[in-house]
Amino acid sequence: MSWLLAFLGFAVLIVLHELGHFTAAKAVGMRVERFALFFPPLVARKQIGETEYAIGAIPLGGYVKISGMNLEEDIPEEHAHRAYHRQPVWKRVLVIFAGPAVNIVLAFLILWGIFAFGGRELVTPTIDQIGKGTPAAAVLEPGDRIVSVDGVAGYTSGATPEQLEERAGDLRSAINGDRTCTTAPRNGCKATEPVTIVYERDGRERTATITPEYNAQAERFLLGFAFGQQHDDVGPVQAASLSITGMWTVTRLTVENIVKLFYNSEARKQVSGVVGSYEATRQSFEFDTVQALTVLALISLSLGIINLFPFLPLDGGHIFWALAEKVRGRAIPLAVMERASFVGIMLVAFLFIIGLTNDVGRITSGEGFGIR
Repeated sequence: MSWLLAFLGFAVLIVLHELGHFTAAKAVGMRVERFALFFPPLVARKQIGETEYAIGAIPLGGYVKISGMNLEEDIPEEHAHRAYHRQPVWKRVLVIFAGPAVNIVLAFLILWGIFAFGGRELVTPTIDQIGKGTPAAAVLEPGDRIVSVDGVAGYTSGATPEQLEERAGDLRSAINGDRTCTTAPRNGCKATEPVTIVYERDGRERTATITPEYNAQAERFLLGFAFGQQHDDVGPVQAASLSITGMWTVTRLTVENIVKLFYNSEARKQVSGVVGSYEATRQSFEFDTVQALTVLALISLSLGIINLFPFLPLDGGHIFWALAEKVRGRAIPLAVMERASFVGIMLVAFLFIIGLTNDVGRITSGEGFGIR
C-alpha cells in the first residue's frame, strides 16, 4: 500500500504543477494543445475540444504543450494570435509562474493543515529515555526535569513551550561544551571535565556531577539520555506563521545547498533524486501519515523553488528571458536562448546524475534514507 500511496502523492504534485500552467494558459487565452501526466510514449489519450488529455508511460513528470512555446514551431494561421510567443510578457510570466506557485501554495496548505489540526511536538528539558550503561543511567531517571547544566538554565515553571525547546538545545550545548577526552578522541572516552547538573524529581531539586562520554557517531559528548516532547496546540494564525517560517528555512537551505554542490563534496553526498524522494515518501507512509505528508510538502516546496531557478528549461528560465525581453524592448534572439538553455540542461543533468547515484548507493549499501 505504501508504494501506491507514494506514487499517488507524486502524481498529485505533478498534476497540480501542470494544472497551474494549464489553468493560467486557458485563463489568458493561450491555446493548449496537450495536458499530459508523465512522459511519452503515450498510453492513453482523449481529445476534448482543442486540448488532448494524455497519460505517458514514463512516470517521471508531466507537461503542458502550449502553442508557440517553440519559436520555430509551425502554427496554423488561425491559431497564431494565441501562440505563447505572441503574448504580452505579463501573460507569459503568469502562465509559467503558475506551476511553481501551485507547488509552493500546496506545501503551505499541507503544513498549515498539519499544524492547525494536529498541533506540534516541541522538545522539553524533561528526560524521556536513558541508555543502559551510560553516564546518566547511574544518576538520572525518566521524568526528571533538567533545571540547569553548569549554570545554563533549563526547565522553569511558567516558561513557554518555545522557550523550553530552546533551552533544551542550550542544555545539549552545555553538556558538549569545549570538552576533550582524557585520552585520544575515540568512541566512549570520558571527558576531562564533568558537568554539574541540577534536576527536579518529585518536586525536589537535586544536584549531581556526571562525566560525559564522547559519542563518535554524534561527534559530541553526551550523558546518554533523550529529552521528551510535549504537545502544543496552535491556532490557525500561528499555524500559518509556523508554516511560512518553516518554508523560508527550507527555501534558504535549498538555495545554499545547491550552490555548495559546485565546491563542496560533502554537500553533493547529501543530494537525493527522484528515486530517493519517492522512497523517502514511501517509507514515511509506512511509519507515519503525518510524517509522509510533511515529506510531500517539502518535496512540493523544493519542486517549486528549484523550478524557479533562472535557467532553461526550468520555469524560472522562461520567466527570466521573458523579463529580459521586456527590459530589452524586443525579442531575444533564438540562438542566444538556445545557448543559455544548454547551461540549464547541463545543470539539471548534473543534479539528476548526482541524485540518482546517491540514491542507488543508499539502497545498495543498506544505508537507507533515515525515515524513522
